[in-house]
Amino acid sequence: MIALAIALPIAIPIVAVLLNFFVPASATWIHLRETVLLGYIGNTVALLLCVACITTLVGVGCAWLTATKEFPGRRVFAWVLILPLAAPAYVVAYAYGDLFANVTHVQSWIQQVTTLDVSIPSIRSLPGAGMVLGFTLYPYVYLLAYNAFSEQAAPMADAARTLGVTPRRIFFKIALPHARPAIAGGLALALMETAADFGVVEFFGVPTLTNGIFRTWYAMGEQQAAMQLAGWLFLIVAFLVVLEQFARRGLHANPVSRNVPSTRTPLHGWRSYMVITFCVLPLLFGLVIPVFVLGRHAVETGDPTFGIPFLSYVVNTISVATITAFLAVIFAMCLTYATRLRGDRKILRLGVRTATLGYAIPGMVLAIGVLGPLTFIDRTFAKWVQSTFDINIGLLMTGSVAALIFVYLARFLTVSFNSIEGGMARIHPNYDDAARSLGTKPLGALRRVHLPLLTPAIVTALLLVFVDVVKELPATLILRPFNFETLATRAYRLASDERIAEASTAALLILIVGLVPTIVVASQRFGLRRSALHRV
Repeated sequence: MIALAIALPIAIPIVAVLLNFFVPASATWIHLRETVLLGYIGNTVALLLCVACITTLVGVGCAWLTATKEFPGRRVFAWVLILPLAAPAYVVAYAYGDLFANVTHVQSWIQQVTTLDVSIPSIRSLPGAGMVLGFTLYPYVYLLAYNAFSEQAAPMADAARTLGVTPRRIFFKIALPHARPAIAGGLALALMETAADFGVVEFFGVPTLTNGIFRTWYAMGEQQAAMQLAGWLFLIVAFLVVLEQFARRGLHANPVSRNVPSTRTPLHGWRSYMVITFCVLPLLFGLVIPVFVLGRHAVETGDPTFGIPFLSYVVNTISVATITAFLAVIFAMCLTYATRLRGDRKILRLGVRTATLGYAIPGMVLAIGVLGPLTFIDRTFAKWVQSTFDINIGLLMTGSVAALIFVYLARFLTVSFNSIEGGMARIHPNYDDAARSLGTKPLGALRRVHLPLLTPAIVTALLLVFVDVVKELPATLILRPFNFETLATRAYRLASDERIAEASTAALLILIVGLVPTIVVASQRFGLRRSALHRV
């Protein structure tokens, strides 16, 4: 029952969006369908393909090099390559938009220095958006691919070498197929984030589905047409989920010998320099350059409201992020422990799967889908209170941050659940049996046995959800109450007015907040391998 109680509210916005496929077509929807719908879908698909190419090339390439080669600085690169994940894509877009604002000056300088007649394409384009998203989302692919490459058994590659197989063929015939499920999982996460992105495509003027939804909702005031566009976006994301599941099928490891990691191949001379350059470029484009641009603006100009007014943006951001993080951990604990106790029940598994579906759904889709049902519930309850007690309570959910926290929770509960489920899986069932043999009830065992052992997983879940809420932009723009600004909306509002220097303070603070848990997660993931790293 707990799983169903948590899953039902999350399923409501999804059902509300999908039901709009069956309502009669309005004049606005007919106009959109005949004029811009194919363009929205085509640009969205093209952006997904562009990001898929960049994230796969960079993520798999860096993972293979750091996991199987030995070169100067490899241990540092192994974990710092994750750090661009802390930078929200729209923040990076603001930095590059400002950096290439005077592209003619850059072209003139290049022509004077090199005497070459070069033409730098505009960054505010679909390829530019793909580049920004690719260099901020590649860590999804990198992290999972690194784990897959570093855990592959050495005898497989050694046997191939004894048969005269070249290193290139070993990579394409053995290593890459073995890592394909992990790569597919990371690529699916990156593409889901791309499909859900609004800040980058809106700032660069790329007409994708998310951009079209926001324009239809706010500029045209057509909620039904916006929900129908949201339905198309949901279908694309659902297709990505199915594609990711299909890519994982049929690939199960069946080792015939000890799973001993391969010895890393030392690289020297020009080869090591090329590898170092390949690993430096993603860090440079995804983190260093944006931080430098925003940091310079924050020092020289900064937000004009810096002080007490700016503090309100920080307080609002921290408040909703903290509340959401704690609620997400509580609900995730309920789902995880219920699964541990009654995991054989189909209805429970269905409830857990539904409750953790939100991360695959763009925040804009959830926000639009939840407005209708919440408004209906709010108005119905307000009328009942008015008629029964003669008290006008107004709209409790849609008129406050409650609706915003609800969508945050629906979207990021998966993040918390995955972290806590991973921690729970490492607790042997014998602990539960021992607790029951001593007469301890399930809740007592959870409090006295599981919670102390789950502390690292709980802290990680809190940090990850907190940062995801801080970075979330489209859902915040749609559902925030009047005069309620967060760091994300503050940066967006100033950047939309081309006031990048003033938006730099909020944007840089979002990036810094994201770096903290990213470093913590990186140290946890790679700290466990420290002894092995020193042996190799």
